[in-house]
Amino acid sequence: MAELAPSQQAGSFNLGFAGDTFNTAWYLARIAAEIEVSYLTAVGDDAISDDMRAFIRASGISDKYVRPIPGETVGLYLIHLDNGERSFSYWRDRSAARQLALDPAFLETAIEEADLIYYSGITLAILDAQSRENLFRALRRGRDLGKIVAFDTNLRPRLWSSTKEMTDTITRAAAQSDIVLPSFDDEAEWFGDASSLATLDRYAECGVARIIVKNSAQPVVFQQAGQRGEVQVAPATNVVDTTAAGDSFNAGVLAGILLQDDLAAGVRDGCQLASQVVRHKGALVPVDIDRDTQAEWVGSAAPEETKRP
Repeated sequence: MAELAPSQQAGSFNLGFAGDTFNTAWYLARIAAEIEVSYLTAVGDDAISDDMRAFIRASGISDKYVRPIPGETVGLYLIHLDNGERSFSYWRDRSAARQLALDPAFLETAIEEADLIYYSGITLAILDAQSRENLFRALRRGRDLGKIVAFDTNLRPRLWSSTKEMTDTITRAAAQSDIVLPSFDDEAEWFGDASSLATLDRYAECGVARIIVKNSAQPVVFQQAGQRGEVQVAPATNVVDTTAAGDSFNAGVLAGILLQDDLAAGVRDGCQLASQVVRHKGALVPVDIDRDTQAEWVGSAAPEETKRP
């Protein structure tokens, strides 16, 4: 989406491009140049859509799976900040991204060429019922071919027709994913989880192999191969804007899995990224990862070596 972020001058905004899944792709490309990152979406055929595609390419991300839809345009959102916490106003009813899953053959081709597919609850929320089924079918086929499917639940009730539709669809999506990356605050509010471990347990019951529960400044709990651990989160200082903190964290986790086959290391890298991101305004900011730093984690046992699903 096009992003309007507050600038230093009151009442002024900077135009950029961002969005939950794109933010993760952008940070993944930044910290892991050896990974080929592609982005799948739909845009319009107007000038701002052309600018968005140019920005995607300039970010080191392939736009080969970005489909132009004649007569459409991109969505827009405005960031509001209050003591570092953000809220949003959206204009996306005409967003071409709502049509990203209309063509089943296009989806299947893209997934066949990927090793890992990452999507979110927002991806599902903006799609109509048939498009969701197209996406689920393509993802199932991808898993049958040995692809890894990663899913951030990213609960946004305002995008859904009802809370039940949201929670039912999110649960269904999680059960069809290899990696799930929920945020405890949202899960507690909409699923009634009493703790981050309760969130972990619920998704484990869905059969998810790797679960990583984000919990703001509290320890990140995770599970893989039936074994659990937690990574301590260093206190964040000089927080300016929490936009994309979770998205950047996810990039660290995915890089750890893809490059090192090490979930704990990925969680550590994700924490590093998020702590840097919150010190800046906007979703996409300069970051640097120190992979020599050891993860501070404890658990019932050391995580076993992660196997490719």
